[in-house]
Amino acid sequence: MSWLVTLLILYIIWDVNYFIRCVFTVFAGRLFQKKRKITDKTSIYSICTSQDVDIFIRHMNNARYVRELDFARFHYYALTGLYEEIRNGGGGAVQGASSVRYRRTIPIFHPYRIETKLVWWDEKAIYIEQQFITLADNFVRAVALSKQCITKVNVMEIMKKFPEGANRPEMPEEFRLWLEAIEVSSQKLRKDN
Repeated sequence: MSWLVTLLILYIIWDVNYFIRCVFTVFAGRLFQKKRKITDKTSIYSICTSQDVDIFIRHMNNARYVRELDFARFHYYALTGLYEEIRNGGGGAVQGASSVRYRRTIPIFHPYRIETKLVWWDEKAIYIEQQFITLADNFVRAVALSKQCITKVNVMEIMKKFPEGANRPEMPEEFRLWLEAIEVSSQKLRKDN
């Protein structure tokens, strides 16, 4: 009976399902999938359940998209070994910015995949694009741009440890414009403070 009370307390204090899913996603990827290059796309699969829907119980809640992106990023880091190299260098990763463009909803009980792809990097961050794609019609339901700030290490040096990271690709136009918008916002906040 005490284990039941302990479990109940854990569920009240922490989002236990989140941590279980993180561990499952990383270890399942490492155990059952082959290692990928940092420039390869990675995919995770899921389904929109009753815990994911909005108040109208028809489609995925906007906040759930962002949560699902975490799992896909952890999976990407695990399969490519990028996070391991960052940690070996004494660094870490933290979400610096993200933008999600919703194109069409993901209906309840519909399976989907999230594709994660590294698109660019600089000295302090990596930039990834993630897409939600429903399996029934292969339609891109949402697109997320993400800036992962890498702490305490030079990203350019980390990338050189991967053969495919020797040559940085051109920055896509949508990322350039997005980063400019972030900088404008930062400048405004600096003036206001």
